[in-house]
Amino acid sequence: MPNETSITLDLSKLERVPRLLMEADLRPLQGSRFQPTGFADLGAARYTLPDGTEMLLVESAQSVANRMELVCWDEATADLIAPLRGLPYLRVNRRDGHMLTNSILEAHRINSPYLLKGQDKKIFNLLKEQVAGFETGPVDISRLARLVFEYDTGAVLHGVFLAQPDLAGGRLRLTRVLSGFIEAKNVRVAESGGVKNDRVDPSGDTKSGFGNVPFPRTEFTAEKITAYFNLDLSLLRGYGLPDNAIRLLVALALFKVRRFLSTGLRLRTACDLRVDGGLRVTQPEGFTVPSEHDLLQDCTKLIAACRVEGLCADPPVTQVTWVPPTKKVAKESAADEGLETAEEEE
Repeated sequence: MPNETSITLDLSKLERVPRLLMEADLRPLQGSRFQPTGFADLGAARYTLPDGTEMLLVESAQSVANRMELVCWDEATADLIAPLRGLPYLRVNRRDGHMLTNSILEAHRINSPYLLKGQDKKIFNLLKEQVAGFETGPVDISRLARLVFEYDTGAVLHGVFLAQPDLAGGRLRLTRVLSGFIEAKNVRVAESGGVKNDRVDPSGDTKSGFGNVPFPRTEFTAEKITAYFNLDLSLLRGYGLPDNAIRLLVALALFKVRRFLSTGLRLRTACDLRVDGGLRVTQPEGFTVPSEHDLLQDCTKLIAACRVEGLCADPPVTQVTWVPPTKKVAKESAADEGLETAEEEE
């Protein structure tokens, strides 16, 4: 078990702090234009402040949460980056044993249909057994947080909504502890466009994919682009988790912020950003976020400590095999739950 002197992160400075607020100024890696996130039937999310300042949402809280999960993942090995291995998560395999997806990559995390809706009911039954007794009365959030920490630690930070009628009536929800978003100030439209050229038949049927197809493109410039991050320490402490679990979650959250800013800012082809001036803490005053390297070392030590204390699943990766549900079961499940969105994880 790590001792206080072996851990870089000093939580004593955060003991009475309700929120740890951080921000970083960003700018395009090259040039001055960038492409913001877009929404169906809305496009770019533009809004105006009371003083007339034109603002733009560059990246939503839902997207930043997913991107902060991705910075911990190694696509080449289809596993967590080496120093974080041992951190619990849920994995879905194809019938040949190769990975299909997992709770780190899925937008709904534990609530992914690939984890809970297949014919392999291992994870569903495990959860149902663990939450027995939550069907009526208040949900024991502390017990739920311990369960999620044990099997999918990252979901404690990023939130989860188990909208399954057969799991305590679909009432199991953990709000995000770590959130972030990116917005731009004093924006101006930068219109451009292009043409998809058909070198064989420029006048062909465009509806079928032939012919030359011109298209517009809307990008933006901005006086300032800022990434904001909020670590809800009050919410985290309210879960009543053991000390090393809390220390791990704080270290992991800060590592995700650092790693996202250092490696995760290529948001789209036409939105490649870089940090301009470093990460700064706006609350509390005087607290400094350790370096990415130090935080990763802390995470490695704290994962080991939590495993020794029996707080993590053993083995850490809980696996199921994806066998699609029958059509009847799938239809009934869709009717029971209705439509879900990523924002239901809030």
